[in-house]
Amino acid sequence: MKNFGHTQSNLDHTLFLKRDGEKITTLIVYVHDMAVTGNDTREQKKLQKYLSQEFEMKYLGALKYFLGIEVIRSKTGILSQRKYVMDLLTETRIFGCKTADTPIEMNHKLCEDMDRVPTNKEQY
Repeated sequence: MKNFGHTQSNLDHTLFLKRDGEKITTLIVYVHDMAVTGNDTREQKKLQKYLSQEFEMKYLGALKYFLGIEVIRSKTGILSQRKYVMDLLTETRIFGCKTADTPIEMNHKLCEDMDRVPTNKEQY
């Protein structure tokens, strides 16, 4: 992937990113599943063509599920954990339970220095 201009994420070694100004293309790999996304459709198609030359693969259309996460497209984003939560509630047999309020003081600060500007670790 490095030869194709992607850099490997330090946080998730299965995530590869390619940035060109405002454009970004991402590839995430898990065992034999891959998802290509981003805001540069031309670069996505080039990446898919490159990958299909390197590996035997099949395009399955628009992403619907990945690693148990349901993918739902909207104006604000594309991921949803609704199915995961519903499965979890069903599995733990608490799907039909009643909700309960857990009150907390309005505008409660979890620490004294909540408004302090965070330290820029990169400058040290």
